[in-house]
Amino acid sequence: MKTSLILALCAAAAIAGCGGGDDDRPPPTAEVPASAGESPSGFVSYLSALIASTDTDSLDPVDVSNLTPPVDDDNGPTVVD
Repeated sequence: MKTSLILALCAAAAIAGCGGGDDDRPPPTAEVPASAGESPSGFVSYLSALIASTDTDSLDPVDVSNLTPPVDDDNGPTVVD
């Protein structure tokens, strides 16, 4: 009986320890990535990451004064999903 209880508690502790992850990426508002200024698709990817972030209301604003949105005169508009 005690052995079953101990095994059950160990199994519960092992399952509770699972989860989370190794997501060490900074939040999208931490800084503007270099790729956002290199190409329209990089810019759209950065904006999509901002929109997809679920906690942007509580994050600090990011300084975008050095960012110039890229222009590509040779290709058509970038598709935004």
